Amino acid sequence: MKNSAKEKRYQFFINIILILMTLIIVLPFVLVFISSVTDENTLIRNGYSFFPEKLSLYAYQYIIKQGEKILRAYGVTIFVTIVGTILNISLSALMAYPLTIKTLPHRRALTFFVFFTMLFNGGLVPTYLMYVNYLHIKNTIFALLLPNLLLSANNVLMIRSYFITSIPDALFEAAKIDGAGHMKIFTSVVLPLGKPILVTMGLFSGLAYWNDWTNGLYYLSGNQGQKLFGIQNLLNQMITDIQYLASGKVVGNIGAEVAKLPTTSIRMAIAFIAMLPLFIVYPFLQKYFSEGITLGAVKG
Repeated sequence: MKNSAKEKRYQFFINIILILMTLIIVLPFVLVFISSVTDENTLIRNGYSFFPEKLSLYAYQYIIKQGEKILRAYGVTIFVTIVGTILNISLSALMAYPLTIKTLPHRRALTFFVFFTMLFNGGLVPTYLMYVNYLHIKNTIFALLLPNLLLSANNVLMIRSYFITSIPDALFEAAKIDGAGHMKIFTSVVLPLGKPILVTMGLFSGLAYWNDWTNGLYYLSGNQGQKLFGIQNLLNQMITDIQYLASGKVVGNIGAEVAKLPTTSIRMAIAFIAMLPLFIVYPFLQKYFSEGITLGAVKG
C-alpha cells in the first residue's frame, strides 16, 4: 500500500511538471494571438496581457487588404516547402543508405566527408557568386529551393544512424538471399521501416523551408523577385513598410492616416499568420515525430 501511495504521489508530481511545461510552451503563442486582436492604444498603455481591456480586429483588416499578395506568397511558400522537403528527404535517404552498407569501399571516409561539411563551408560570398553567376538562380523559384536547404548533412547522418540501429541486418541478408538488389532493398525494406525518421527529418526540413527568409533576401530583388516572395519575405517587407510609414517621414493626409496604424498589433498578427499553418500540420505528423526522435530503438 505504501508503495502504491508513493507511486501515485510520484505520478501526480510528474503530471504537474508536464502540465507546467506544456503551459510554458503554449502560452507564448496564445499571448501572440491575443495581442494581435488587442486595441493598439491598450497595448501601448498596458503592454501585453492575456486579458486586454479592449479588443480590435483592425490589424487583421489591414492584412486582409493585402489579400492578393498574401495568397500568392502563401502559394509560393507551400509549393517551395512541399517540393523542397520531398527533394531534401529523397536526396538525404539516397545518400544515407549507401553509408550503412558495411562493404562499401571507403565508407568511413565518405561519412567523415559528410560530417566535415557541417563544420566548414565556402562562406556567403563565394556561395552567392556560385549560385548567381554559374547556376543563374537569381529571381527564379530555384533561389528558394537550392541554397542551404536542399541537402542537409545533419539529416543524412541522422537517417544513417537510424537505418543502422533500427533495421536488423537479418532483413538485409534475407532480401539479398531472395535476389533483391540495393535499389529493391532500399525501396522495399529501408524506406518502409525508416518511415518514422524520414517523417521526422521531413518535419525539420519543412520547418526550415517554411521559416526561411534569407534566400529570398539574398537572391530575389526588383519587381520580378518580389513576385516570388514567400510568406516570410512578404511579412518581413510589410513590417519594414509599416515601420517606415510610422516613422513620421510621411507628411500630409497620408501621414496622418499612417500615424493611426496599429503597428504593434499588426506585428503580432503577422507572426500568428506565419505560425498558423504549422499548428495545423503538426498534429498529423506527431505520431511519426515521436517514433523517429528515439533513434536508438531497435525494432523487434
